[in-house]
Amino acid sequence: MTLKTKMLGVVMAAVTLAAAALTFATPASAATLTQVTNFGTNPTNLQMHLYVPDRVATRPAILLAMHYCTGTGPAFHSGTQYASLADRYGFIVIYPSATRSSKCWDVYSPQALRRGGGSDPVGLMSMVDYVRQRYSADPARIFATGTSSGAMMTNVMLGVYPDVFAAGASFAGVPFACFATGGTSEWNSQCANGQLIRTAQQWGDLVREAYPGYTGQRPRMQIWHGTNDETLRYPNFGEQVKQWTNVHGLSQTPTYTDTPQSGYTRTRYGSSGPMAPVEAISMQGVTHNLPVDAAQVIRFFGLDGTAPPTTPPPTDGACRVGYTVNAWNSGLTASVAITNTGATAVNGWALTFTLPSGQRITSGWNAQYSPASGAVTARNVSYNNTIAPNASVEIGFQATHEGGTGKPTSFALNGAACSVS
Repeated sequence: MTLKTKMLGVVMAAVTLAAAALTFATPASAATLTQVTNFGTNPTNLQMHLYVPDRVATRPAILLAMHYCTGTGPAFHSGTQYASLADRYGFIVIYPSATRSSKCWDVYSPQALRRGGGSDPVGLMSMVDYVRQRYSADPARIFATGTSSGAMMTNVMLGVYPDVFAAGASFAGVPFACFATGGTSEWNSQCANGQLIRTAQQWGDLVREAYPGYTGQRPRMQIWHGTNDETLRYPNFGEQVKQWTNVHGLSQTPTYTDTPQSGYTRTRYGSSGPMAPVEAISMQGVTHNLPVDAAQVIRFFGLDGTAPPTTPPPTDGACRVGYTVNAWNSGLTASVAITNTGATAVNGWALTFTLPSGQRITSGWNAQYSPASGAVTARNVSYNNTIAPNASVEIGFQATHEGGTGKPTSFALNGAACSVS
Protein backbone atom coordinates (compact mmCIF):
# COMPACT_ATOMS: atom_id res chain seq x y z
CA MET A 1 0.00 0.00 0.00
CA THR A 2 1.45 3.36 -0.99
CA LEU A 3 1.82 6.35 1.29
CA LYS A 4 -0.79 8.20 -0.75
CA THR A 5 -3.26 5.36 -0.24
CA LYS A 6 -2.54 5.19 3.47
CA MET A 7 -3.22 8.91 3.82
CA LEU A 8 -6.23 8.98 1.47
CA GLY A 9 -8.57 9.83 4.30
CA VAL A 10 -7.12 13.30 4.54
CA VAL A 11 -7.85 14.27 0.93
CA MET A 12 -11.42 15.18 1.85
CA ALA A 13 -10.29 17.04 4.95
CA ALA A 14 -10.71 20.47 3.38
CA VAL A 15 -14.44 19.92 2.93
CA THR A 16 -14.95 18.78 6.50
CA LEU A 17 -12.69 21.50 7.86
CA ALA A 18 -14.69 24.25 6.25
CA ALA A 19 -18.03 22.80 7.28
CA ALA A 20 -17.06 22.17 10.89
CA ALA A 21 -15.35 25.48 11.66
CA LEU A 22 -17.13 28.63 12.69
CA THR A 23 -18.39 30.83 9.85
CA PHE A 24 -17.34 34.46 9.58
CA ALA A 25 -18.55 37.17 7.25
CA THR A 26 -16.18 37.90 4.38
CA PRO A 27 -14.77 41.43 4.55
CA ALA A 28 -15.76 43.78 1.75
CA SER A 29 -12.14 43.92 0.59
CA ALA A 30 -10.70 40.59 1.69
CA ALA A 31 -6.97 40.14 1.26
CA THR A 32 -5.66 37.59 -1.22
CA LEU A 33 -3.34 34.63 -0.87
CA THR A 34 0.01 35.47 -2.48
CA GLN A 35 2.88 33.21 -3.44
CA VAL A 36 6.32 34.25 -2.20
CA THR A 37 9.56 33.09 -3.83
CA ASN A 38 13.21 33.54 -2.84
CA PHE A 39 12.31 33.67 0.85
CA GLY A 40 15.60 32.19 2.04
CA THR A 41 17.37 28.87 2.46
CA ASN A 42 15.08 26.16 1.11
CA PRO A 43 16.85 22.78 0.75
CA THR A 44 13.72 20.80 -0.24
CA ASN A 45 12.19 23.32 -2.64
CA LEU A 46 9.11 24.08 -0.54
CA GLN A 47 6.57 26.58 -1.83
CA MET A 48 5.30 29.49 0.26
CA HIS A 49 1.95 31.23 0.13
CA LEU A 50 1.24 34.15 2.45
CA TYR A 51 -2.01 35.63 3.74
CA VAL A 52 -1.67 39.17 5.05
CA PRO A 53 -5.02 40.69 6.12
CA ASP A 54 -5.95 44.18 5.00
CA ARG A 55 -5.77 45.35 8.61
CA VAL A 56 -2.58 43.97 10.15
CA ALA A 57 -2.09 44.37 13.90
CA THR A 58 0.87 46.35 15.22
CA ARG A 59 3.70 43.84 15.60
CA PRO A 60 1.50 41.02 14.28
CA ALA A 61 1.62 37.40 15.31
CA ILE A 62 2.58 34.72 12.75
CA LEU A 63 0.78 31.42 12.21
CA LEU A 64 2.49 28.64 10.22
CA ALA A 65 -0.40 26.47 8.94
CA MET A 66 0.65 23.13 7.42
CA HIS A 67 -1.39 20.87 5.16
CA TYR A 68 -2.02 17.12 5.18
CA CYS A 69 -0.46 14.57 2.77
CA THR A 70 -1.64 15.10 -0.84
CA GLY A 71 -2.52 18.69 0.11
CA THR A 72 -1.12 22.12 -0.66
CA GLY A 73 -0.87 25.44 1.12
CA PRO A 74 -3.63 27.00 -1.02
CA ALA A 75 -5.90 24.01 -0.31
CA PHE A 76 -5.31 24.37 3.42
CA HIS A 77 -6.04 28.09 3.11
CA SER A 78 -9.37 27.49 1.40
CA GLY A 79 -10.32 24.55 3.62
CA THR A 80 -9.80 26.17 7.02
CA GLN A 81 -10.95 29.34 8.77
CA TYR A 82 -7.50 30.68 9.69
CA ALA A 83 -7.59 33.42 7.04
CA SER A 84 -11.03 34.60 8.22
CA LEU A 85 -9.73 34.75 11.76
CA ALA A 86 -6.65 36.62 10.54
CA ASP A 87 -9.01 39.20 9.00
CA ARG A 88 -10.65 39.57 12.39
CA TYR A 89 -7.59 39.64 14.63
CA GLY A 90 -4.80 40.96 12.41
CA PHE A 91 -2.26 38.13 12.45
CA ILE A 92 -0.39 36.81 9.38
CA VAL A 93 -0.71 33.23 8.09
CA ILE A 94 1.98 31.30 6.21
CA TYR A 95 0.65 28.41 4.10
CA PRO A 96 3.63 26.31 2.96
CA SER A 97 3.48 23.45 0.45
CA ALA A 98 5.56 20.28 0.39
CA THR A 99 6.65 19.44 -3.16
CA ARG A 100 7.76 15.79 -2.97
CA SER A 101 5.41 13.45 -4.85
CA SER A 102 3.45 12.39 -1.76
CA LYS A 103 2.96 16.03 -0.71
CA CYS A 104 3.85 14.85 2.81
CA TRP A 105 6.21 16.66 5.16
CA ASP A 106 9.59 15.21 6.11
CA VAL A 107 8.99 14.16 9.71
CA TYR A 108 11.02 10.96 9.39
CA SER A 109 14.62 11.71 8.33
CA PRO A 110 17.50 12.32 10.75
CA GLN A 111 18.05 15.69 9.07
CA ALA A 112 14.54 16.89 9.88
CA LEU A 113 14.66 15.80 13.52
CA ARG A 114 17.62 17.86 14.67
CA ARG A 115 18.15 21.57 14.74
CA GLY A 116 19.98 22.83 11.68
CA GLY A 117 19.97 19.35 10.15
CA GLY A 118 18.33 20.43 6.92
CA SER A 119 15.25 19.30 5.00
CA ASP A 120 11.76 20.81 5.39
CA PRO A 121 12.19 22.46 8.83
CA VAL A 122 14.95 24.71 7.49
CA GLY A 123 12.77 25.95 4.62
CA LEU A 124 9.80 26.46 6.95
CA MET A 125 11.98 28.45 9.33
CA SER A 126 13.15 30.62 6.40
CA MET A 127 9.49 31.47 5.72
CA VAL A 128 8.99 32.51 9.32
CA ASP A 129 12.13 34.64 9.24
CA TYR A 130 11.01 36.26 5.98
CA VAL A 131 7.71 37.35 7.54
CA ARG A 132 9.32 38.48 10.78
CA GLN A 133 11.74 40.68 8.88
CA ARG A 134 9.24 42.30 6.51
CA TYR A 135 6.26 42.82 8.79
CA SER A 136 8.01 43.65 12.10
CA ALA A 137 6.24 40.67 13.65
CA ASP A 138 6.27 39.92 17.36
CA PRO A 139 8.99 37.27 17.88
CA ALA A 140 7.19 36.05 21.00
CA ARG A 141 3.97 35.29 19.11
CA ILE A 142 4.89 32.74 16.47
CA PHE A 143 2.71 29.63 16.25
CA ALA A 144 2.35 26.42 14.25
CA THR A 145 -0.58 24.19 13.44
CA GLY A 146 -1.41 21.42 11.01
CA THR A 147 -3.50 18.37 10.21
CA SER A 148 -2.22 14.79 9.80
CA SER A 149 1.24 15.15 8.20
CA GLY A 150 1.02 18.85 9.05
CA ALA A 151 0.26 17.91 12.66
CA MET A 152 3.36 15.72 12.69
CA MET A 153 5.38 18.66 11.36
CA THR A 154 3.88 20.90 14.06
CA ASN A 155 5.39 18.53 16.64
CA VAL A 156 8.70 18.59 14.74
CA MET A 157 8.90 22.38 14.47
CA LEU A 158 8.16 22.85 18.17
CA GLY A 159 10.80 20.28 19.03
CA VAL A 160 13.51 21.62 16.73
CA TYR A 161 12.79 25.34 17.27
CA PRO A 162 11.51 25.68 20.86
CA ASP A 163 12.98 29.17 21.07
CA VAL A 164 10.93 30.33 18.07
CA PHE A 165 7.42 28.93 18.56
CA ALA A 166 5.23 29.98 21.47
CA ALA A 167 2.67 27.20 20.95
CA GLY A 168 1.34 24.65 18.49
CA ALA A 169 -1.89 22.81 17.70
CA SER A 170 -1.74 19.24 16.36
CA PHE A 171 -4.79 17.67 14.65
CA ALA A 172 -4.52 13.88 14.17
CA GLY A 173 -0.75 13.76 14.51
CA VAL A 174 1.92 11.71 16.27
CA PRO A 175 4.64 12.58 18.81
CA PHE A 176 7.91 14.20 17.80
CA ALA A 177 10.24 11.55 16.26
CA CYS A 178 7.54 8.83 16.32
CA PHE A 179 7.65 8.64 12.51
CA ALA A 180 11.46 8.47 12.37
CA THR A 181 12.64 5.88 9.87
CA GLY A 182 16.37 6.54 9.95
CA GLY A 183 16.48 7.14 6.22
CA THR A 184 14.38 8.20 3.25
CA SER A 185 11.36 5.96 3.82
CA GLU A 186 8.33 8.18 4.46
CA TRP A 187 6.10 5.71 6.29
CA ASN A 188 6.49 4.21 9.77
CA SER A 189 3.82 1.55 10.19
CA GLN A 190 4.58 0.89 13.84
CA CYS A 191 3.97 4.53 14.73
CA ALA A 192 0.98 4.92 12.42
CA ASN A 193 -0.70 1.87 13.95
CA GLY A 194 -0.26 3.18 17.47
CA GLN A 195 2.19 0.45 18.40
CA LEU A 196 5.12 2.68 19.32
CA ILE A 197 4.66 3.09 23.07
CA ARG A 198 7.32 4.78 25.20
CA THR A 199 7.56 6.27 28.65
CA ALA A 200 6.96 9.98 29.10
CA GLN A 201 10.66 10.41 29.89
CA GLN A 202 11.70 8.63 26.69
CA TRP A 203 9.37 10.77 24.56
CA GLY A 204 10.55 13.93 26.30
CA ASP A 205 14.20 13.00 25.80
CA LEU A 206 13.62 12.75 22.04
CA VAL A 207 12.46 16.37 22.02
CA ARG A 208 15.34 17.54 24.19
CA GLU A 209 17.89 15.73 22.02
CA ALA A 210 16.70 17.68 18.97
CA TYR A 211 18.28 20.85 20.39
CA PRO A 212 20.98 19.81 22.87
CA GLY A 213 21.79 22.33 25.55
CA TYR A 214 18.58 24.34 25.19
CA THR A 215 17.25 25.38 28.62
CA GLY A 216 14.73 28.05 27.69
CA GLN A 217 10.97 28.08 27.73
CA ARG A 218 9.17 25.31 25.81
CA PRO A 219 6.18 25.86 23.51
CA ARG A 220 2.67 25.08 24.74
CA MET A 221 0.84 22.32 22.87
CA GLN A 222 -2.79 21.65 21.97
CA ILE A 223 -3.53 18.07 20.82
CA TRP A 224 -6.65 16.86 18.96
CA HIS A 225 -7.38 13.25 17.96
CA GLY A 226 -10.35 11.09 17.01
CA THR A 227 -10.86 7.77 18.80
CA ASN A 228 -11.69 6.08 15.48
CA ASP A 229 -8.67 7.36 13.56
CA GLU A 230 -7.93 4.63 11.02
CA THR A 231 -4.73 6.18 9.60
CA LEU A 232 -2.77 7.43 12.61
CA ARG A 233 -4.29 5.35 15.38
CA TYR A 234 -5.67 6.80 18.59
CA PRO A 235 -2.84 5.62 20.92
CA ASN A 236 -0.76 8.41 19.35
CA PHE A 237 -2.97 10.87 21.22
CA GLY A 238 -1.89 9.56 24.61
CA GLU A 239 1.73 9.31 23.53
CA GLN A 240 1.70 12.99 22.52
CA VAL A 241 0.24 13.90 25.91
CA LYS A 242 3.02 11.92 27.59
CA GLN A 243 5.66 13.68 25.51
CA TRP A 244 4.58 17.28 25.95
CA THR A 245 3.71 17.00 29.64
CA ASN A 246 7.18 15.57 30.22
CA VAL A 247 8.80 18.33 28.15
CA HIS A 248 7.07 20.84 30.44
CA GLY A 249 7.94 18.87 33.58
CA LEU A 250 4.27 18.17 34.33
CA SER A 251 2.30 15.26 35.75
CA GLN A 252 0.18 13.23 33.35
CA THR A 253 -2.74 13.73 35.74
CA PRO A 254 -5.00 16.49 34.35
CA THR A 255 -5.53 19.62 36.38
CA TYR A 256 -8.82 20.25 34.57
CA THR A 257 -11.32 18.16 32.62
CA ASP A 258 -14.50 19.19 30.82
CA THR A 259 -16.74 18.41 27.84
CA PRO A 260 -16.69 21.40 25.46
CA GLN A 261 -19.24 19.66 23.21
CA SER A 262 -20.94 16.29 22.98
CA GLY A 263 -18.42 13.48 22.55
CA TYR A 264 -15.40 15.70 23.20
CA THR A 265 -13.32 15.32 26.36
CA ARG A 266 -10.86 18.13 27.05
CA THR A 267 -8.05 17.80 29.57
CA ARG A 268 -5.53 20.43 30.64
CA TYR A 269 -2.18 19.90 32.29
CA GLY A 270 -0.20 22.33 34.41
CA SER A 271 -3.04 24.84 34.59
CA SER A 272 -6.83 24.91 34.46
CA GLY A 273 -6.88 28.07 32.37
CA PRO A 274 -7.54 28.44 28.62
CA MET A 275 -3.81 28.76 27.84
CA ALA A 276 -2.51 25.78 29.82
CA PRO A 277 0.93 24.38 28.94
CA VAL A 278 -0.75 21.29 27.45
CA GLU A 279 -4.37 20.94 26.34
CA ALA A 280 -5.73 17.72 24.82
CA ILE A 281 -9.10 17.09 23.16
CA SER A 282 -10.25 13.50 22.58
CA MET A 283 -13.02 13.26 19.97
CA GLN A 284 -15.26 10.22 20.49
CA GLY A 285 -16.12 8.29 17.33
CA VAL A 286 -14.23 10.68 15.02
CA THR A 287 -12.04 9.29 12.22
CA HIS A 288 -8.79 10.61 10.74
CA ASN A 289 -10.84 13.02 8.62
CA LEU A 290 -11.48 15.14 11.69
CA PRO A 291 -12.94 18.66 11.82
CA VAL A 292 -10.60 21.53 12.65
CA ASP A 293 -11.97 24.11 15.08
CA ALA A 294 -9.75 27.02 14.08
CA ALA A 295 -11.42 29.35 16.57
CA GLN A 296 -10.35 27.10 19.46
CA VAL A 297 -6.81 27.04 18.11
CA ILE A 298 -6.70 30.83 18.00
CA ARG A 299 -8.16 30.97 21.50
CA PHE A 300 -5.44 28.62 22.80
CA PHE A 301 -2.79 30.76 21.12
CA GLY A 302 -4.20 33.90 22.73
CA LEU A 303 -4.79 35.60 19.37
CA ASP A 304 -8.52 36.25 19.79
CA GLY A 305 -8.15 39.33 21.95
CA THR A 306 -8.89 37.54 25.23
CA ALA A 307 -5.24 37.50 26.28
CA PRO A 308 -2.65 40.29 26.08
CA PRO A 309 0.41 39.94 23.81
CA THR A 310 3.21 38.05 25.49
CA THR A 311 5.57 40.99 25.09
CA PRO A 312 4.85 44.72 25.05
CA PRO A 313 5.61 46.60 21.84
CA PRO A 314 9.14 47.97 21.91
CA THR A 315 9.96 51.62 21.60
CA ASP A 316 11.59 52.49 18.27
CA GLY A 317 15.16 53.59 18.75
CA ALA A 318 15.60 51.70 22.07
CA CYS A 319 18.61 49.88 20.67
CA ARG A 320 21.93 50.66 19.03
CA VAL A 321 24.08 48.43 16.84
CA GLY A 322 27.79 48.69 16.20
CA TYR A 323 29.03 46.67 13.21
CA THR A 324 32.70 46.15 12.32
CA VAL A 325 33.94 44.23 9.26
CA ASN A 326 37.38 42.73 8.72
CA ALA A 327 37.69 41.37 5.16
CA TRP A 328 40.21 39.44 3.08
CA ASN A 329 40.25 37.96 -0.45
CA SER A 330 37.09 35.88 -0.31
CA GLY A 331 36.00 36.07 3.31
CA LEU A 332 35.23 38.38 6.19
CA THR A 333 34.38 38.46 9.86
CA ALA A 334 31.75 40.75 11.32
CA SER A 335 31.67 41.84 14.96
CA VAL A 336 28.29 43.10 16.13
CA ALA A 337 27.56 44.94 19.39
CA ILE A 338 23.88 45.18 20.37
CA THR A 339 23.12 47.80 23.03
CA ASN A 340 19.81 48.14 24.85
CA THR A 341 19.25 51.89 25.14
CA GLY A 342 15.77 51.47 26.66
CA ALA A 343 14.68 51.66 30.28
CA THR A 344 13.66 48.00 30.64
CA ALA A 345 15.49 44.74 30.10
CA VAL A 346 15.14 42.84 26.82
CA ASN A 347 14.27 39.23 27.64
CA GLY A 348 14.82 37.11 24.55
CA TRP A 349 16.00 38.89 21.43
CA ALA A 350 16.19 38.58 17.67
CA LEU A 351 18.29 40.96 15.58
CA THR A 352 17.26 41.18 11.92
CA PHE A 353 19.33 42.60 9.07
CA THR A 354 19.95 42.00 5.37
CA LEU A 355 23.43 40.99 4.21
CA PRO A 356 24.75 42.61 1.04
CA SER A 357 24.47 40.49 -2.09
CA GLY A 358 27.11 37.77 -2.35
CA GLN A 359 27.79 37.46 1.38
CA ARG A 360 27.03 34.12 3.05
CA ILE A 361 27.53 33.20 6.72
CA THR A 362 29.64 30.07 7.27
CA SER A 363 29.90 30.11 11.07
CA GLY A 364 28.96 32.32 13.97
CA TRP A 365 29.30 32.83 17.70
CA ASN A 366 27.12 34.05 20.59
CA ALA A 367 23.96 33.81 18.44
CA GLN A 368 22.04 31.49 16.12
CA TYR A 369 21.90 32.73 12.52
CA SER A 370 19.25 31.83 9.96
CA PRO A 371 19.26 31.84 6.99
CA ALA A 372 22.91 32.14 5.93
CA SER A 373 22.32 34.90 3.38
CA GLY A 374 19.83 37.58 2.46
CA ALA A 375 17.44 38.59 5.26
CA VAL A 376 19.19 37.14 8.32
CA THR A 377 17.90 36.76 11.87
CA ALA A 378 20.40 36.38 14.73
CA ARG A 379 18.75 34.95 17.86
CA ASN A 380 20.06 34.84 21.39
CA VAL A 381 21.57 31.68 22.85
CA SER A 382 20.80 30.44 26.37
CA TYR A 383 23.51 32.41 28.13
CA ASN A 384 22.85 35.88 26.63
CA ASN A 385 19.07 36.00 26.28
CA THR A 386 18.73 39.09 28.52
CA ILE A 387 20.11 42.54 27.73
CA ALA A 388 19.81 44.86 30.71
CA PRO A 389 19.19 48.61 30.22
CA ASN A 390 22.33 50.32 28.91
CA ALA A 391 24.04 46.92 28.56
CA SER A 392 25.38 45.26 25.41
CA VAL A 393 25.93 41.81 23.97
CA GLU A 394 28.68 40.99 21.50
CA ILE A 395 28.00 38.57 18.66
CA GLY A 396 29.72 37.82 15.37
CA PHE A 397 30.12 35.60 12.37
CA GLN A 398 32.43 34.58 9.56
CA ALA A 399 31.21 34.79 5.96
CA THR A 400 32.30 34.38 2.39
CA HIS A 401 31.81 37.16 -0.16
CA GLU A 402 32.00 37.72 -3.91
CA GLY A 403 33.82 41.04 -3.77
CA GLY A 404 31.26 43.02 -1.81
CA THR A 405 32.35 43.56 1.79
CA GLY A 406 29.83 46.24 2.76
CA LYS A 407 27.64 46.40 5.84
CA PRO A 408 23.87 45.98 6.27
CA THR A 409 22.09 49.33 6.02
CA SER A 410 19.64 48.79 8.87
CA PHE A 411 18.96 46.62 11.90
CA ALA A 412 15.89 45.82 14.00
CA LEU A 413 15.81 44.31 17.49
CA ASN A 414 12.58 42.40 18.19
CA GLY A 415 10.97 44.35 15.37
CA ALA A 416 12.10 47.81 16.52
CA ALA A 417 14.51 49.80 14.35
CA CYS A 418 17.93 50.40 15.91
CA SER A 419 20.31 53.29 15.47
CA VAL A 420 23.64 52.33 13.92
CA SER A 421 27.00 53.52 15.21
